[in-house]
Amino acid sequence: MSLLQDKKILLGVSAGIAAYKSAMLVRAFIKQGAEVKVVMTPAAKDFVTPLTLSTLSKNPVQSTFYEKESENELWNNHVDLGLWADYFVIAPATANTLSKMAHGKSDNLLLATYTSAKCPVYFAPAMDLDMYIHPSTTNTFNTLKGFGNIMIPATSGELASGLVGQGRMAEPEDIVAFVEDDILQKLPLKGKKMVVTAGPTYEAIDPVRFIGNHSTGRMGINIATEAANLGAEVTLVLGPSTLTCTHSRVNVIKVVNAASMYKSVTEVYNDCDYAVASAAVADYRPKNRSDQKMKKKDGDLSIELERTTDILKWMGDHKKNQVLVGFALETENEIENAKGKLKRKNLDLIVLNSLNDKGAGFKAKTNKVTFINSNEEIKAFQLKTKTEVAKDILNEIQSLQNA
Repeated sequence: MSLLQDKKILLGVSAGIAAYKSAMLVRAFIKQGAEVKVVMTPAAKDFVTPLTLSTLSKNPVQSTFYEKESENELWNNHVDLGLWADYFVIAPATANTLSKMAHGKSDNLLLATYTSAKCPVYFAPAMDLDMYIHPSTTNTFNTLKGFGNIMIPATSGELASGLVGQGRMAEPEDIVAFVEDDILQKLPLKGKKMVVTAGPTYEAIDPVRFIGNHSTGRMGINIATEAANLGAEVTLVLGPSTLTCTHSRVNVIKVVNAASMYKSVTEVYNDCDYAVASAAVADYRPKNRSDQKMKKKDGDLSIELERTTDILKWMGDHKKNQVLVGFALETENEIENAKGKLKRKNLDLIVLNSLNDKGAGFKAKTNKVTFINSNEEIKAFQLKTKTEVAKDILNEIQSLQNA
């Protein structure tokens, strides 16, 4: 999963020889999980066909203000198109199109869409060397950057004219990487590190049996994913779970029992800015683990248990400047029990949920939580998806950091 996952990319294609690369650019954005729509200048169709781009993008390609071929002519709404996009990338951007953009000309659908767009606009120039360095073109670049548009510089190489120099449109994979990096640099948690624990632990009785719980790790995985989407570098210490985290900025450390989770946490905790302990760690483990499968015998079986290391308590005791968040799953006296845990574990925030609330707790895709901070201020939420809860937790963490 990348920062472009589920983002809406509007690709503007103007009439230059580099338009042949737009097909590869569509595929490159889609490979990163984005949805892509294409708007072209009418002349761009001389270089790459709408059929090619619509087939690759799986969306209709628009190039005129209305559909002339339709029996009842239909208006292509440039305002809706501009508002649809999360990011507008114009590649190739010819000198002619860029000049019109700089001077507010709207004589084709791409230009009208540009003036209607509310999202970040990137432009990747593609032109011959002399055009690229001409003062009028340089002024155009500066004007567009002054509007807040982001320029993806052309590269040097052999040009269509046969000259060698700057003017080649950046390669599709480099354009995608540029956009992703630009997004990352502007995210609120850029440069921050977060540790998240998630899932259950399995404490072995013998090679076959274990003591565990019903945690799936979904809540912690969602927190890790949302933190990464905000720019954080995330380490997810994940107990045995059938769920996975595929975000490119999340480093997943898989563990099985409380001891291995404790070891992993202690190795990364001191270097983090935030820590969210959402794992359902076993409080007890069998004191003696059998190396062989225990055979069933007549009568009852007793297993002596011993305490596991309290990972969250260790994190609270060794906290420096981290914002530390814990979870409390309660069945009675929820608020009082959560406040007690908040103090004992030296937390900045505790996320309380109750098994008495329908739709909350293990296995569900939803959760109903209450936040209690170190000042014992209480903030209760309605039932939400765990993805939405994760966003609420990240918002609260940022508020605590800025307080």
